[in-house]
Amino acid sequence: MFAKWKQGLARTRKTTFGRIATLLGATEITEETWEALEALLIQADLGVETALEILDALQAKVAQEAMVRSDELEEALRHELRQRLQTPPSLTWEHQPTVILLVGVNGSGKTTTAAKLAWRYAHAGKSVMLAAADTFRAAAIDQLKTWGQRLGVPVIAGQPGGDPGAVTFDAVQAAKARGSDLVLVDTAGRLHTRFNLMEELKKVRRVAGKAMPGAPHHVWLVMDATTGQNALQQAKAFQKAVNVDGVILAKLDSSARGGMAFAIQRELGLPILFAGLGESPTDLEPFNPDAFVQSILVSSE
Repeated sequence: MFAKWKQGLARTRKTTFGRIATLLGATEITEETWEALEALLIQADLGVETALEILDALQAKVAQEAMVRSDELEEALRHELRQRLQTPPSLTWEHQPTVILLVGVNGSGKTTTAAKLAWRYAHAGKSVMLAAADTFRAAAIDQLKTWGQRLGVPVIAGQPGGDPGAVTFDAVQAAKARGSDLVLVDTAGRLHTRFNLMEELKKVRRVAGKAMPGAPHHVWLVMDATTGQNALQQAKAFQKAVNVDGVILAKLDSSARGGMAFAIQRELGLPILFAGLGESPTDLEPFNPDAFVQSILVSSE
């Protein structure tokens, strides 16, 4: 399991965190150590506030425990990083069907993520239905239909340019009629600054509730890890608009900005539920904070 994480986080490790691990070799802690560590932490996409909080905590620990060697400091850094990542909650499906709305900006990877989630839960013995509610892009509808055929998962879709709320309503009703366990709703990507599009997303959420009281039971924000800190303002807008309760960090294997996971936890307070570590359906992994920290903080290769 750790091997997959180490491979998926190779770019993040080589760009910044590996340099931190190299810095904290078996040498004495000096003023230069602190200066270099501060610069590297800020470069690592943790967010300036998180980086400085970690630095303060480490300096206090070094003073308290009279540390002199930087390899001891590395172990303390691992602990500080791990403390800043939530262990994701166990996902239970108390409703039949459980309706999950996938939201995010254009190009964040929602459609592919929906397919990967469908694969995961279908292979876990759940009956899954996909809703192609991204009616703005004909390609997204076709892509989801192709995935559905490949996975043996039914897809409810409307016409390109149609009402995404209607697709969502039909999918939830169909899932209730068929006794499905799970409905994954792929919504259109939208810029958080476009008021009318965010209002439409709120409407999709309301329509799901009309089809089944209490739905959607989860709203998961798919974030593109390659965008780093830039994604946080977008995420806050989605969180406010549609009550996001979890994050999926897509394209982590393509990014050198994996440090944004720490900024997500600090700024949004949301659990990271899954991480995309490759292109295969099997590469969407439940987020593992221990594997994440262990895989990024290794000396540069």
